[in-house]
Amino acid sequence: MSLTKIFDVAGSGMAAQSLRLNTVASNLANADSVAGTPAAAYRAREPLFAAIRRQFGDASGEADAAAADGASGVQVLGMTESQAPVKAQYEPGNPMADANGYVYASNVNPVDELVNMISASRSYQSDVEVMNTTKQLMLKTLTLGD
Repeated sequence: MSLTKIFDVAGSGMAAQSLRLNTVASNLANADSVAGTPAAAYRAREPLFAAIRRQFGDASGEADAAAADGASGVQVLGMTESQAPVKAQYEPGNPMADANGYVYASNVNPVDELVNMISASRSYQSDVEVMNTTKQLMLKTLTLGD
């Protein structure tokens, strides 16, 4: 693997963690939202990632499309929604309340979201350090003959 491919790998990791941070921000922004039905209540979202590994061919001689072009890194497969139940709150004066006086709060757990935020931030910082170290190695290589 050439050193320039390391930038692609670290860059895809940074893009993935940036998406994760944006998702955490969206979840926290909607943590206190309510809806008139359980189906309309906001559900916590989380991105689903997969590793793309550069392959030279497996035992059957086949490789997936991303690996066939020599790509490595992180791929975003999609977003998942939490299946945790939403909370019913009795608020008969709320204009969004149903006929029984209940509103339905989101199932976002702020503590879990803060843990995700810290984890994503540290992963992003690690990818930045990989890029900086690779840059320093490339610059040092240029000065070897001096």
